Amino acid sequence: MFESAELGHTIDRETFRREVPKLRAELLDVQFEVLQKKEFQVVILVSGVDGSGKGETINLLYSWMDPRHISTLAFSNPTDEERSRPYMWRYWRALPPKGKVGIFAGSWYSHPIADRIAGNMRRSEMDQQLDDINRFEAMLVNEGALVLKFWFHLSKDGQKKRLKALEKNPNTAWRVTPESYDRLKTYDKLQDVAGHVLRVSNTAHAPWIIVEGTNDEYRSLTVGRIVLEAIRRRVQQEGRQQVPVAPPIVHAIDQKNVLTELDLTQKLSKKEYESQLAKYQARLSELARDPRFTSKHSLALVFEGSDAAGKGGSIRRVGASMDARQYQIVPIAAPTEEERAQPYLWRFWRHLPRTGRATIFDRSWYGRVLVERVEGFCSEADWLRAYAEINDFEHQMVAAGTIVIKFWLQISADEQLRRFKERQDTEFKRFKITDEDWRNREKWDDYVSAVCDMVDRSSTGLAPWTLVEANDKNFARVKVLKTICERIEAALKADEGGK
Repeated sequence: MFESAELGHTIDRETFRREVPKLRAELLDVQFEVLQKKEFQVVILVSGVDGSGKGETINLLYSWMDPRHISTLAFSNPTDEERSRPYMWRYWRALPPKGKVGIFAGSWYSHPIADRIAGNMRRSEMDQQLDDINRFEAMLVNEGALVLKFWFHLSKDGQKKRLKALEKNPNTAWRVTPESYDRLKTYDKLQDVAGHVLRVSNTAHAPWIIVEGTNDEYRSLTVGRIVLEAIRRRVQQEGRQQVPVAPPIVHAIDQKNVLTELDLTQKLSKKEYESQLAKYQARLSELARDPRFTSKHSLALVFEGSDAAGKGGSIRRVGASMDARQYQIVPIAAPTEEERAQPYLWRFWRHLPRTGRATIFDRSWYGRVLVERVEGFCSEADWLRAYAEINDFEHQMVAAGTIVIKFWLQISADEQLRRFKERQDTEFKRFKITDEDWRNREKWDDYVSAVCDMVDRSSTGLAPWTLVEANDKNFARVKVLKTICERIEAALKADEGGK
């Protein structure tokens, strides 16, 4: 894996000085073009063995390009806040916006490698994490990002010589620590683990670039040229990969689907409703305060549904069951400028709850396969690949202890029309009805098809959909509360079974 990076590549200082001015000018030009267009971000991963020039290379890119539009993220051990969320949360938050360059000094690969070397992770566990990372990088590329992954290599003798040279120089001695020599002792183990990681994660959309780190001039010019050419190709729309996607689902010709088969006539009398509501609100209040929940789990509630199906009313009844300091309601509308500058799922990652807390999403990441699909706000390839990306997102949440509960509230077309007219005719409800609601109603069949695809492709064992018959608001609210209680109870019971 590293043979070609031990050939002793060198560039003399005179050649280096001659080449650098032109390279710097071209890098600045292409960086300015990226900044002006704001069509994609550049994500650069800098990894490798100690002493191979990772820090020097980052500093050089800062001096060769405009540092105002570059950010460098260095990740050490996760904080308590980061540990209380899915593994990738802190990396999602650090992604640069479109038009900018983000350099990751230590990345999502660092901890799998370190944990494997230390014996804290089995090979199968590491491979699972690498599989998640591969899909994450594929998503970044499909969202438009340019991902460049550099691994700086030194031979074992080369690393030893490099550390001693750094130690002798008063200006660089601070960079050599006892940990540097400790890691030198595990050099062979690092090569084995890193070689496996690079092979497994060397994908078409985000390949690894192995650079020999012995000669400073060679390393610097090599990286500078690769960054320049890669950005140039990306600006010209060359080299952007698309992950293959499956064809759309063809629904049955008899018009039966998961929505038409719902019994929308189900009702609760006022007396039954008040009794059931009190019962499940009290139970949810107890569960939300249960130490078994607050110490290990968080809660992500997703509310989707037909327009006027009663999502807001259900959310209010859920919120009334919990301490307001324990949950956050996130209403999802059209993305802001800041959100449009990031990959699609970024704005949802930033709102994930920490352990012991809940986030209630009023609309969600499923907008990509619903409204964006139906209204043509994204390409077919974008919404088709979104199913796998969303499933990955939810499975990462579940793996981190989040209980993900998803509701689709369904009403009939006739009931929707009745509610629309009621809103229009009632002064204090008029704000709830918009021209867009009437336009969406004209596409009822298109939305039904999109919802059926969504349920088929994203109702997983870890995060299944709950379809709620919502013609009767009382019935819907109680079903929502009951489902939440049952799912939390099941998670707590599963914890006990795993002890």
